[in-house]
Parts: sequence; structure tokens; C-alpha cells
Amino acid sequence: MVMTKTKVFFREDRCKGCELCVSVCPKKIVIMREDRLNEKGYHPAGVIEQDKCISCAFCATICPDTVIRVEK
Repeated sequence: MVMTKTKVFFREDRCKGCELCVSVCPKKIVIMREDRLNEKGYHPAGVIEQDKCISCAFCATICPDTVIRVEK
């Protein structure tokens, strides 16, 4: 079993589903969580395959609602 360190954190309750973060991820690991709805009724963004994250923080930089935090 491979353990991966979480690098990207999303405040799902604040996400409005604009998908800007999805459009800028160079590794294509940011997705819209179609399996969830937040309190605002939006599908929040999330990350698949944390181990592929390069901590570029493009997603956090483009997010208009400061939903995303990236650790390096």
C-alpha cells in the first residue's frame, strides 16, 4: 500500500463550481466532484491522485473564492 501526502486542500463548502482550477492544472488531477453537493448546491472541486500533484499552486492562484490551499 502506497501512502501519499495530501498537498492540496479544498474548502468544499465555499466552492461555487466555476471549474477555473480544473482548467489550469498541468497534471489534470483537479476534478469536479460529481458525487457530492455542497451546502450551496454546487459540485465542489477536488483532487484525484494527490501523488501526481507538483504543488504549482496554479489552482489556488486562480480560485476567486480562496477555496484551495496548496502545501509544498
